[in-house]
Amino acid sequence: MTSIKETRDFFLWCISVIYLIAFSSLYVQLPGLFGDNGIMPANLAIGSKEITSWEELLEGQPTLLRLMPKLGLSTETGMDLLCILGILISFCCVVFYSARDMVSFTLLWMMYLSLYQVGQTFLWFQWDILLLETGFLTILVAPLNLQFFSSRHHHHDRISLWLVRWLLFRLMFASGVVKLTSGCPTWWGLTALTVHFESQCIPTALAWFFHHLPQWFLKLSCVATYLIEIPIPLLFFSPVKSMRMFAFYSQILLQMLIIITGNYNFFNLLTIALCISLVEDDFFKRHKVEKPSTIQNLFNKLFLLVVYGYLMYQTVMQFSLQVSYSPYFEIKSKIAFSKEEFSSWLEKVVPATIILGAVSLGYIILSSLFRCLAEEKGIWKLWSLMQCAVMGVLAVAMFSISLIPYTVIDQDSAKLIPKPLFRMNEKLDSFQLTSSYGLFRVMTGVGGRPEVIIEGSNSPDSGWKEYEFYYKPGNISRVPPIVAPHQPRLDWQMWFAALGSYQHNTWFVHLIYRLMTGQREVLELIQYNPFPNKPPKFIRAKLYHYHFTGQTKKDKWYSKKNWWVREEKSEYFPALEKDNSSLLDYLKRTGLVKNEKKEKRTLTWVGFCVDYIRQLIGQPEGFSFVMTITGTAVMANVFSLILK
Repeated sequence: MTSIKETRDFFLWCISVIYLIAFSSLYVQLPGLFGDNGIMPANLAIGSKEITSWEELLEGQPTLLRLMPKLGLSTETGMDLLCILGILISFCCVVFYSARDMVSFTLLWMMYLSLYQVGQTFLWFQWDILLLETGFLTILVAPLNLQFFSSRHHHHDRISLWLVRWLLFRLMFASGVVKLTSGCPTWWGLTALTVHFESQCIPTALAWFFHHLPQWFLKLSCVATYLIEIPIPLLFFSPVKSMRMFAFYSQILLQMLIIITGNYNFFNLLTIALCISLVEDDFFKRHKVEKPSTIQNLFNKLFLLVVYGYLMYQTVMQFSLQVSYSPYFEIKSKIAFSKEEFSSWLEKVVPATIILGAVSLGYIILSSLFRCLAEEKGIWKLWSLMQCAVMGVLAVAMFSISLIPYTVIDQDSAKLIPKPLFRMNEKLDSFQLTSSYGLFRVMTGVGGRPEVIIEGSNSPDSGWKEYEFYYKPGNISRVPPIVAPHQPRLDWQMWFAALGSYQHNTWFVHLIYRLMTGQREVLELIQYNPFPNKPPKFIRAKLYHYHFTGQTKKDKWYSKKNWWVREEKSEYFPALEKDNSSLLDYLKRTGLVKNEKKEKRTLTWVGFCVDYIRQLIGQPEGFSFVMTITGTAVMANVFSLILK
């Protein structure tokens, strides 16, 4: 076995970069989203109850923001403080190797969890949950960095990194399975990607070109997606290294294609970071690796031939792949199995993957203990054995409770899990230690992507002008932007709002009211305010369907200068004034109107410093801010490595 220390260190560096992106991206949006004058004030979520003990702090949704009154800080200033500290700590972790220890990552995880707990609909995305679970595992991966107890070998790292690999498996396997268990007709018809590039939240300019690829190629790409997300993740636990590397490159390819066609913030970078758990140190540098014996080498090649051959055979059979040359070249594909057959297969495979995971974890723990006995001497042998034993117990516990959210994809498998694990998972649920995943479960936007366009006017009959957001589609001639790794949370929620109604989106009504009152913090989240001097008397919202323009003049939606065409579908939100009695009654029930009076606080030096930093930075455009902060940290790290 080759060393894994450099793999661990690179993983920790990647997570540091992602934390820096997440905190800096959130910081510029805090006043408009969660401030006292924001769309969803955080003090409404946290309540006014004073904390008198640690037990009360951990009750319900544990968050450090409950301690802010003791520092003389309001909830809004407290969120600013946590974000600033998160930026500073993660910046140091990116630049300095010695900063990447268990203490730093514990603080980062606690601060992000604290923000998540009060973030409501704007922070409850799957990638935020994934960052929290990854962040907790990173605490286990990170070294203590205690000089006296430092050892030349870190055998327990294999155990903690295995937990990262298991998380990657659950993420990818579940994301593939839910596409079929959802019953979505586009996934079953292999037409999902003919819709996806146009209908995703914030597409890039390249999405326009991918949208116009031949239909047979897009259907074949659906087949490739199933292949990468369902069977290939099983190879994460293969004893043959080249097979794990094949799985690694497959996942990287998928993530890179998603990155260039869609703005999914730090999610794809985080998934790539999880993929690092599949490699060893010889991936980064040339290490002397023991060459396998002739018999072992022959066995490995035969094993590879059988596995790859079986994968290829099953792909051809299960998706009825056929090459056609008439009237032009294409590869035809369609799903050849039924929903009942897939459900039956899933009932057998999910328990098998649990057994596979348990066997793989057991092997990693035993082999790590054996390496301690074989390679360490004296007191270091005892110290390494103790580290492996402790990490082994933690790994078994984490693996066990992860089975509850994992078996959501197959309820029959959940019946096999002991009931005490459910009770344990329920007690730890608020800490987001482990979660269920399932991305792109159902394809939206079939028949055109829905978009909500907000308009204002001083007359209910004429003079309506549109509010233009920074990133989401609005102006049909604007080039689809590059936003990632920044997460524009209001733009994202506008996409979700278009999929439903304003009655089910309290935050949207709050947004309309903030625009009616001309609230500066909220307006800074929007690129163009058509009423810069005085808010309009009336505001309404309309629902449109957007389509990418066609590629040729023969296409229905062809346009030479525009990226989009749109059709007005219906009224989304009726034209109202800010003094409308129904609106005010609704806002009183949600607490927004009552919240207009700021929280009382005693100004302390901490609060003064936090407020001063906010005054200096303000709410700049998110993408530029995130790239500046992250780019500075990465370049500083490069220079520090050069100067060594």
